[in-house]
Amino acid sequence: MGAVKEPVAVVAGQKTGEMGVALTTLEEALEWVAAWGRTRAMWPLLFGLACCAIEMMATQASHYDLSRFGMEIMRASPRQADLMIVAGRVSRKMAPVVRRLYDQMTEPKWVIAMGDCASTGGVFNNYAIVQGVDEIIPVDVYVSGCPPRPEGLIEGILLLHEKIRRGGIRSSR
Repeated sequence: MGAVKEPVAVVAGQKTGEMGVALTTLEEALEWVAAWGRTRAMWPLLFGLACCAIEMMATQASHYDLSRFGMEIMRASPRQADLMIVAGRVSRKMAPVVRRLYDQMTEPKWVIAMGDCASTGGVFNNYAIVQGVDEIIPVDVYVSGCPPRPEGLIEGILLLHEKIRRGGIRSSR
């Protein structure tokens, strides 16, 4: 009089080590490879405007090491960069420069607004500061904080990577 065992559904390869079959189209495979390459070789533009830039530099240092994500070096030229991290407040006088640098970046290109000042103007609610960099250029990811810690910037970068992999962010704007 033993207990009756219910059957267990096993997905191919889950318990036995057998490899299943993956079906896809060539177009889906190429999109996956392109997204994988874009996330593993992003080149950020060196563009720090205020105190958030110190935290952005700390993210590149050895303790946090953005090199793990394929961001070996911050580029000084917009023609070599595909990710702009706007770190800090943007003045009305600086706004045309930000737009020109964004326009000179290679396609596909992405933007992260780092800090409260870049996202909303922060505590500088006056005529001289742009109340969010999204008034000038399209922003893909916002990182909150004043200033945000390096962990916050890394989380924003990983969120951007996930959006690119899912196809939520297209290169043409």
